Amino acid sequence: MNKLVWLLATPLLVSHVLAADLLQVYREAIDNDASFSAARSTLEAGREKAPQARAGLLPSLTLSGNTVWNENDIRSGASATTLSTRFNSNSYSVALSQPLFRWQNWIAYDQSKIQVALAEANFTQARQDLILRVAQAYFDVIYAGENLKAVQANKSAISQQLASAQKNFEVGTATITDTHEAQSRYDLAVAQEIGAESDLEIKRRALQSIVGKEPGALAPPRKDATLSQPEPAEMNQWVEAAEKDSLTVQIQQANAEIAAREVDRQRAGHYPTVDLVANSGENNGLSSSGVSFSRANTEFQNIGVQLNIPLFQGGQVVSRQREASANRAVAQANLEGAKRSSALAARQYYLGVVNGLAQVKALKAALISSQSALESNKLGYEVGVRINIDVLNAENQVYVTRRDFAKAVLDTLMSQFRLKAAVGALGEADVEAVNALLDASRAE
Repeated sequence: MNKLVWLLATPLLVSHVLAADLLQVYREAIDNDASFSAARSTLEAGREKAPQARAGLLPSLTLSGNTVWNENDIRSGASATTLSTRFNSNSYSVALSQPLFRWQNWIAYDQSKIQVALAEANFTQARQDLILRVAQAYFDVIYAGENLKAVQANKSAISQQLASAQKNFEVGTATITDTHEAQSRYDLAVAQEIGAESDLEIKRRALQSIVGKEPGALAPPRKDATLSQPEPAEMNQWVEAAEKDSLTVQIQQANAEIAAREVDRQRAGHYPTVDLVANSGENNGLSSSGVSFSRANTEFQNIGVQLNIPLFQGGQVVSRQREASANRAVAQANLEGAKRSSALAARQYYLGVVNGLAQVKALKAALISSQSALESNKLGYEVGVRINIDVLNAENQVYVTRRDFAKAVLDTLMSQFRLKAAVGALGEADVEAVNALLDASRAE
């Protein structure tokens, strides 16, 4: 008996294990999404800009050496005496160079700090983009499932009406027109069901491409879920925050700062450079005295300061400076464009949330009304004061309203996400907040 109970309960347990909510899907996407993995590697690469630039301020040490086989024939005097030497010469040296004044290297180091911050901002934007992509794909699956259920419910209701119309026609209480109308609606519902099933499959595959595996059953929003108003409530506060804190603005601000420093770095090509240099090494070879040769070992050590003053380089430095100035103007224009776009996005998504909440409230009331209207039409049809087409229209209205209500809820949740992203504040905590509105017990 216990074994039988376990076997009967196992499918329910498996269904519960396979069900996933938005937070679980998001965390799986963090590990499996290809675009986010690329963004993570790009961040690691960007962080290396700082040590690379710092190297231009630190000493460099070089070890070099060589060994050379020499064959020399020396002729001298009227007798054309030939003196031949065969020997191997060896040398090695260690060279140290420490920049004392290289202004362009200091500017490059300042640039590298901004480049690291830029890489961090790009990665944060990639994380926000991942949340938006996961949420959109997740909600698309939920909506496609709700749409399929509504289509199937509508089809079932029409099927009942078709059977009723056929029966009434057979007993002579209805016309053939009622049967044809019901059959037409039923055939249309069948076509809609096929389309809804195909759309659901496509949406599931889109989510799978992000999480890297079959998503399984997903938890839809609770029927009694209460969507929150934007906080702060004033749209202008969101707009101001977007113009300052939007990740797009932060990225363009960093690009503008890098471009401004690039002008200074190219200008520094006119400046002198001063380096501390030191060498130490040994040469092994031959030394000559008249016509005689002997082995000689030479050890050397030297230290000094080297000054280089660029005088003329074919106009390259001036050209690069003009190029950097033009790029700075481009970066400033892009920054202004980013501020305007972010402000527009904040307004758009704020209104999306506010209007979405109003639409959800209205559609919730409309759904209740359409269901009441359907019951009234069914009763009217039974007593003969309504015809079959009235019932079919009422059933279709319930289907349309239920579908629109589900879409309004999901669109409002997405607008909340996008509004947070517009001000650079979207994070996992927001995913957790929306996740709390989902009903895992209704997962399918």
